[in-house]
Amino acid sequence: MTPAGDLLGLDDRPVAAHVLGDVDVPEMVAAVEEYLLALDPPFDPAVAEVRALVAQAEEDRSITRAEQLAERSSTSLRSLQRLFTDYVGIGPKWVVARFRILDAAAAAHGGDAVDWAALAAELGFTDQAHLTRAFTAVVGTPPATYAREA
Repeated sequence: MTPAGDLLGLDDRPVAAHVLGDVDVPEMVAAVEEYLLALDPPFDPAVAEVRALVAQAEEDRSITRAEQLAERSSTSLRSLQRLFTDYVGIGPKWVVARFRILDAAAAAHGGDAVDWAALAAELGFTDQAHLTRAFTAVVGTPPATYAREA
């Protein structure tokens, strides 16, 4: 393993010592951000574009497919996939699915009875079984069980 300082040309030992110390997560994030910003990275307009697309996927429950994000960004699905792979590290399909699964988890925590079949359709899953499989793969338990234990 190569230390970040060797790769980036900026001593990483102080930030590593700080992050590995007894600090909370926000303080860790701030320390790493400060270290990385000290590298003075060039402005990349694609970062703002990707951030906006991820925010749309998170906030707009009507976005249930990567193709919808591609349409909103006026780009092809393949270009969007490359952009997400380069900047997010995963594809837009997975990003959208993750947010819809979080929406299902929020419904489970809502305290009201949930019509899982209707919610699956609303969130863009083909059926309740599809939602259950995706939810279980991410959360580790089926949504109805998750709701009972919430």
